[in-house]
Amino acid sequence: MKVSITEQLLLLSIWRLDDQAYGFKIRELVAEYTGKDVAFGTLYNNLDQLIKKGYTVSHKGESTAVRGGKRKVYYQITEKGFEALQAARDMQDRLWGNVPKMAFTKGE
Repeated sequence: MKVSITEQLLLLSIWRLDDQAYGFKIRELVAEYTGKDVAFGTLYNNLDQLIKKGYTVSHKGESTAVRGGKRKVYYQITEKGFEALQAARDMQDRLWGNVPKMAFTKGE
């Protein structure tokens, strides 16, 4: 079960946001993690791929006047998504296992 770095980032964002995991909030958290903005088109394309892989599911919330009657789409990680995240973490732990923490000093 392989999961890309982008997929890991999105899955972790969804997990951290819990019941507030919808597009704008996911994008905001990704920007906080990475310092980079993600285009909404790219974000939703990746979220659709996560659904197709069975790593997430989505559902629509209630419509609100603030959003002009539009409903937010909320995302939730599936068991398969958690398994993919754990497999990715285990692989990274194995790769980094015996590598000491690196200390860099200014000017190097």
